[in-house]
Amino acid sequence: MELPIAARCYLRPVQFVDTPVGRDSEVARLAGGLQWFAAYELIAVVDGKRVAQRCVPVSDFARVVGGSGHEAALLDLAARLSAPRAPLTLGERVLRLDQPATMGILNVTPDSFSDGGAHWDDPAAAAQAGFDMAANGAAVIDVGGESTRPGAEAVWEGDEIARTKPVIERLAASGTAVSIDTRKAAVMEAALAAGAHLVNDVAALLHDERALEVVAAAGSPVVLMHSPDPKREPHGGSGYRDVLIEVYDWLDRRVGEVAAAGVDRAKILIDPGLGFGKSLQDNLTLLNGLALFHGIGCPIVLGASRKRMIGALSHEAPADSRLGGSIALALKGAELGAQLIRVHDVFETAQALRVWRGMRDAALVAR
Repeated sequence: MELPIAARCYLRPVQFVDTPVGRDSEVARLAGGLQWFAAYELIAVVDGKRVAQRCVPVSDFARVVGGSGHEAALLDLAARLSAPRAPLTLGERVLRLDQPATMGILNVTPDSFSDGGAHWDDPAAAAQAGFDMAANGAAVIDVGGESTRPGAEAVWEGDEIARTKPVIERLAASGTAVSIDTRKAAVMEAALAAGAHLVNDVAALLHDERALEVVAAAGSPVVLMHSPDPKREPHGGSGYRDVLIEVYDWLDRRVGEVAAAGVDRAKILIDPGLGFGKSLQDNLTLLNGLALFHGIGCPIVLGASRKRMIGALSHEAPADSRLGGSIALALKGAELGAQLIRVHDVFETAQALRVWRGMRDAALVAR
């Protein structure tokens, strides 16, 4: 198989199978998790345009890519797709990434698109909501003090700290794993000092020029999310020619930059940023192609809970009536290997993932 020398090549795992039992050398494992696949979709891109697209069986992969001019890069990419992701140490807890887990959304804002106003001025009640999420199966509680919905007003960092710090202190003191959802370096510093274990930044450490320095100095894990214009606001952009490839390239490049600045690559997670500057078709394309992102070699966070795309596909259902769609997207993420599913409805999603896990376990039993 020959490919243009100027091409950049990508591999998307396809043809997922119920079990690897009895299929040695025919299937590959996805990111050390519970999914196996029988083929790669090989995509070659030159100057932003796909010039080749071919399905290659796992069993024939080495032979087919041999002589392509890209064999070393493709073999390395295949290895990254299958390599296990290192567990995350989050305070007293160790989060294994060989199966999907839930991240519970805890907004302490008056204006978030889904549940704003529920706890924003009562730290004790907000912390109790976080405890309840943990009891219901959330592996991490993601605390945010600024809404990132379209059109939301910016929040002064002092107010954001005042909203989030007392909640984080209460949660962390109990041994709960906590992340801080913020774009601001000062908020990150205050949250980490209060006991937060992970930084979740919709701007991928680009909005605040000190953010990368703070995360690198703290040595904390970080979620880097894609958005079109992270230095200004997360919902800009003017569309995509090939959203799957463009978002992949952006995240791959950003992971490299953050790692080069001193953040351990094993502590970097990625999020394709569903709903942030993306159309319904863009979001669906990213969801269907999600397995491609494992080629970056980082755990994937999927945040689709209660988002506008669900309403668009279900007669404009309001945010508080999108549970069924949220679970459908969570299970889609699990099927494609996402390690952390960020959700509002923890109990229902955790239950769905447990049932999904039970089916996977049954499929792995030798027949």
